[in-house]
Amino acid sequence: MVDMRSVLCLAFSLALALAGPTPVVLWHGMGDSCCNPLSMGSIKGLIEKQVKGVYVKSLEIGNNIVEDTENGFLMNVNQQIDLVCGQLSKDSKLQSGYNAIGFSQGGQFLRAIAQKCPNPPMLNLISVGGQHQGVYGFPRCPGDNSTLCDIVRKLLNLGAYNSFVQNNLVQAEYWHDPLQEEEYKSKSVFLADLNQENKRNETQKNNLLKLKNFVLVKFLQDEMVDPRDSEWFGFYKPGQAKELFTLFESPLYQEDWLGLKTMNSTGRLHFLASPGDHLQFTEQWFIDNIVSKFLKG
Repeated sequence: MVDMRSVLCLAFSLALALAGPTPVVLWHGMGDSCCNPLSMGSIKGLIEKQVKGVYVKSLEIGNNIVEDTENGFLMNVNQQIDLVCGQLSKDSKLQSGYNAIGFSQGGQFLRAIAQKCPNPPMLNLISVGGQHQGVYGFPRCPGDNSTLCDIVRKLLNLGAYNSFVQNNLVQAEYWHDPLQEEEYKSKSVFLADLNQENKRNETQKNNLLKLKNFVLVKFLQDEMVDPRDSEWFGFYKPGQAKELFTLFESPLYQEDWLGLKTMNSTGRLHFLASPGDHLQFTEQWFIDNIVSKFLKG
């Protein structure tokens, strides 16, 4: 007698094999571009080498690498989200689902994609040094963008919650001033909305809960992100900038605004620590902790 369960399992396994590995979408950080051979180009090549036959899409925000780099500073984040939603929905290779890896600010931007753009479906979201509770400091800037960095500093000094700055400077849109908590909540055009600070959005919560895994990578000696705890959803307690709270102490977690408490209770929320400064990791660390665990199979 034919065991139908075995037949179905075999058929399912063959279908998966024919479909090939799950595609990967990358979103770079501030000062970087989609195709820099020393950063995203290298990561793309590493994933392709480790996962044979995988399709890797490194997001380009603009018409060329120069625009892509500049838009990481000067293009309204919500416009970037809309642009990327369109790119992903039109990519025929992603329609059955994809894994997403965001580097630095690309981490919170891809979370916005997960919350707001459920089609095609994001399966695993990996945030490498993303600032999910924002930043309160701009200590240094990566790459060779000293001119753009000077512009950022001047605009932040003008006032991060000035409407012009909020709508035109990427880093202001996830600037989180614990000394001006109410102003942050009322005037932030991106992060406060994404974190459900003012109004709960059940649709966005349910979309995020569709993830198989949400992986948060924190750099233990990070000197660029202030505070580095933001990479694990921690931040300064309101009214001061010394004492920190963890994700688990926050109302965002305790009241489950985003579904992270639910996700954690089902083993789908992962906290990884990497030694070193911001985005400084070895290929072997990336292979062992990211590729092997979340991109293969």
